[in-house]
Amino acid sequence: MLNPATNPPVPDPEAARPAAMNARGSSIPTGVPDFDSITGGLPAGSVVLLWGEAGAGAAEFAVTSAVHLMLRYDDPERHRRFLGGAPGPFAYPRGVVYISVTRSEPQVFSEIEAAFDPSYARTLADHTRFEDLSTDYFQDTAVPGAWASLDRPLLQSAPSSRGALRGPVRRLVEILDRDGSQNLILLDSLTDLLVRPGTDPLEILTFLKGLRRQAKQWGGLVYLFLTRGVVAPSTEQAVVDSVDGVLSFRWSVSPTLTQRRRALLVEKFLPVLARIPEERQGRFVLRLDPGTGLVTTQHERI
Repeated sequence: MLNPATNPPVPDPEAARPAAMNARGSSIPTGVPDFDSITGGLPAGSVVLLWGEAGAGAAEFAVTSAVHLMLRYDDPERHRRFLGGAPGPFAYPRGVVYISVTRSEPQVFSEIEAAFDPSYARTLADHTRFEDLSTDYFQDTAVPGAWASLDRPLLQSAPSSRGALRGPVRRLVEILDRDGSQNLILLDSLTDLLVRPGTDPLEILTFLKGLRRQAKQWGGLVYLFLTRGVVAPSTEQAVVDSVDGVLSFRWSVSPTLTQRRRALLVEKFLPVLARIPEERQGRFVLRLDPGTGLVTTQHERI
């Protein structure tokens, strides 16, 4: 198995990074072939929920996006091929921060190696700071309160009467305060946080609302993984209401086909939905290829 880099430093934000990252209204491509040419990418500073059925493509979407965006620095020509006819111009994250709530770094990279071409794991390891919260997660701890202030670090914004933050959310806040700016954040997973024994879902929802506010200052992208149907429907809908955009991943069954297909639907994302032509409003049919990652192959009207 590839030995992924252990917390490599996130690259210098001033080194060969476009100034457009900080510009209001900038878009960041996903790097998923054909998706960006239709949607025009995602608004910088967005918190994006990758919400789906187990195995339907949410994790593959995130890995494909992270690797293809980092190819801009390692192999620009290959990166341009993945963008296809996407209009641009685009802003780009300066690096990737992968935050695993319960799984170790070797576990995550072993899974990536099994699903993708080996170059994907190598590229991701070279550009990723990996954070493992499992030690904090499996302790009996409390969750933090709200993130309220935009002009101070997040850790300073919690009311002092609440006491010290503890557990995995404290570590999560520390990591985001340090590395949130201008990076692509992968939080694997929101599901783990919501089902943790003793966790109040209302505190996690407050956390998400604060994250949504603060992410606009950071200018990168945040991907949150949530498995459909694990938490109560009311909690799921509250999560959907607390983020900027929702990409929904499902298994699609066609009456004319014998096999299942992965499908992606943009369920919520005001700036993105406004850019998709009416005739292209529908499901993206997905295919996973080890050499090209997750690819959108066609569109189905609903």
